[in-house]
Amino acid sequence: MMTSTALVLLMTLPGIALFYAGMVRKKSVINTMACVVAIAALVSLLWFAVGYSWAFTPGNGFLGNGSRLWFGGMEYLKDSGKVVVSHVAPNIPESVYAMFQLTFAIITAALVVGSFVERMKFSAMLWFIGMWSLLVYAPIAHWVWEPGGWLAKLGALDFAGGSVVHINAGVSGLVCAYFLGPRRGYGREAFEPYNLGLTMAGAGMLWVGWFGFNAGSAVAADGRAGLAMLVTHIAAAAGAMSWMFGEWVIRGRPSLLGLCSGLVAGLVAITPAAGFVSPPSALLIGTVAGMACYWGATALKRLLRADDSLDVFGVHGIGGIVGCIMTGLLASKSISGVEGNVLVQLIDAGSVLLYSSVMTAILLLVTKGIVGLRVDEQTELTGLDVGQHRERIAG
Repeated sequence: MMTSTALVLLMTLPGIALFYAGMVRKKSVINTMACVVAIAALVSLLWFAVGYSWAFTPGNGFLGNGSRLWFGGMEYLKDSGKVVVSHVAPNIPESVYAMFQLTFAIITAALVVGSFVERMKFSAMLWFIGMWSLLVYAPIAHWVWEPGGWLAKLGALDFAGGSVVHINAGVSGLVCAYFLGPRRGYGREAFEPYNLGLTMAGAGMLWVGWFGFNAGSAVAADGRAGLAMLVTHIAAAAGAMSWMFGEWVIRGRPSLLGLCSGLVAGLVAITPAAGFVSPPSALLIGTVAGMACYWGATALKRLLRADDSLDVFGVHGIGGIVGCIMTGLLASKSISGVEGNVLVQLIDAGSVLLYSSVMTAILLLVTKGIVGLRVDEQTELTGLDVGQHRERIAG
């Protein structure tokens, strides 16, 4: 579990930082990376102060009882050999389980950054993400993953974060894109990615780190964890090939960015299903996700008319929805001991979509009232690296 925790943190630092930084323009690379690093630090402190307690302690169907508030409840007593454990993961120290779940809270918040890069104030990002991690992420994690959560009691299946992480981040990102409006010049001029080599390096770290994400969610080193690792790899490969061939047919050429996006699409979609499905089912999930997310990042994006800069909704939102529904269709009782229910999965996805979108809009309005949301025109034209941080990429 400690290894899995490190792998999931690697997905954000430096995985998401590199993945996103390679896709933005040169003048905003440092700001994009700074957002990811700051989110990792901010969410970590808020998680142990409040977030973990709201998400993973017993309470009612909507929120935990707060018994682990303010960095408490993680003790280890050497003389008596006693250690605190969670009722959700009784076989490991609660300090390890809380750290493991923290890495999910971090990457979910960091994913949202891709929707508003190159135009949101750094101060606004801190205010918004801080409130979002406590008032959006923590309650949804409780609903789905704490045994007393209302969606958990309903029978929703989300092995490692299809709705909690990906649908949640995807729809929040879409709302952010609408609120902030398009980048200046969007649709009229080419936005050249800074360095797709960085994006590929970040995608590779995501692929490797995702084994901690999905296999680690078994909270044991057992056969189910091994199967989760296997199906994760198959879905990633299928997603990469599916997106690549789709792009090849439609645009006449494959691209590195398409391969990277496709492997992430496959990883996203297998996430809710990883502990519930067989390898052939993983192949199907990854293939469908690659095609669906390619559509989400192209045709659907044009239809929605939102400058979701790095396709957070197109890849994570659509991939999460595909994975959530296909988990209901393909979950095997012989593997997991539970049966999928498509209606329950639709309720899961729909509830997260609704709550996350409404709360995100409210928090953006609050943030706008406190510090404003968008940088001024000159800062946007010059670039957020210099305008927000007085730093720039050399060369």
